Amino acid sequence: MYKTFLLSAVLFSISTYTAVINSQEGVRLGIPVSEEDLSQFDLIAGPDGSGFPPGSGTARQGKEVFDVNCAVCHGANGEGTSGNTIIVGGDMQSEGPPLRTVGSYWPHASTLFDFIRRAMPAIAPKSLTNEQVYQVTAYVLYMNNIITEDVELNATNLAGIEMPNADGFIDRSDIQ
Repeated sequence: MYKTFLLSAVLFSISTYTAVINSQEGVRLGIPVSEEDLSQFDLIAGPDGSGFPPGSGTARQGKEVFDVNCAVCHGANGEGTSGNTIIVGGDMQSEGPPLRTVGSYWPHASTLFDFIRRAMPAIAPKSLTNEQVYQVTAYVLYMNNIITEDVELNATNLAGIEMPNADGFIDRSDIQ
């Protein structure tokens, strides 16, 4: 009797599963994701210049955005206020522990843009417009003496910005 019950339960489960798989509606869990909704997650800007949105900005424009949205954690001049929030200065060749900042450690300007776009400001990630992200990126690069104040960053030239530590990493992007 137990074997018959067990066999019936297994067969019922298989037939129900098969019916759900073959139905047009599926299991109807969750809601379908539109292309527009999905595009909100496709925010990766690569060092090869891929993934940059339209927009532009200069360090002059970025100072105002930085003062309002970033200085509370990173300080008025990027010196940091607490913890690991220093973004200016640093030296990877010092006798003591290296101070890893945007200017001394990061190998690509696109990494800075990508990080600001997806994760900043910390209290409201993804709240900056594309224009503001270009502006803040330009301002942080300017504070690190990487670009001048009047350079206009955009999707065309951002990947070409030469970072001081660009050769400080081994490129293994060929590994899958």
